[in-house]
Amino acid sequence: MASSTPIKLDKDMKTRVRQLAETRKRTSHWIMREAISQYVEREEKREALQQDMLRTWEEFQATGQHATAEEVDQWLASWGTENELPAPECHE
Repeated sequence: MASSTPIKLDKDMKTRVRQLAETRKRTSHWIMREAISQYVEREEKREALQQDMLRTWEEFQATGQHATAEEVDQWLASWGTENELPAPECHE
């Protein structure tokens, strides 16, 4: 069940939200919920990516396993060609 959460907007932002809502034939409430939803989803993905990068960095520091930029560039350049290369192997 949804609950009400007050939000304070300055006059300009409130006007902008109202105008956008009218243009989209939606309510101001819908526009704000959609904006918050998209923001939270984007930030959750950003946080997950950051945590993944930190885990990867810690793994690299512990093992030294890596692929060079040149190896990755060659692999990516081969995508969609007849001679597509397999992903490069990690090495020390």
